[in-house]
Amino acid sequence: MRHKKSIPNRSHRVADQIQRDLAELIRELKDPRIGMVTINAVEVTPDYAHANVYFSLLVGDPVECEAALNEAAGFIRNGLFKRLAIHTVPTLHFKFDQTTERAADLNALILRANASRAKDDEDQAP
Repeated sequence: MRHKKSIPNRSHRVADQIQRDLAELIRELKDPRIGMVTINAVEVTPDYAHANVYFSLLVGDPVECEAALNEAAGFIRNGLFKRLAIHTVPTLHFKFDQTTERAADLNALILRANASRAKDDEDQAP
């Protein structure tokens, strides 16, 4: 018996669908530690056993929110199981994504450097 060829980009499509469904499922959670969460990315392992879910937070404490999401991961996974038409629904691992915070910090640093350079140029002008 031959194995079916793997469907191209299937893991990306599954990850995208998980990301969309997670956004809805997380909104339904009643835990006060979970603030305004945005799911930035989902990375699924090749065997679909695990998924790293990267999120950012508009309001709330990232550490508390990450803990609350990981505590609710089983409940959320059960919700995914009902929505997804795949054999294996991955175990979810929520991780706070600091990319946006780092970008904002770097942007502020660049603005300060440019302002300082402009001030130095003014001071040296004849």
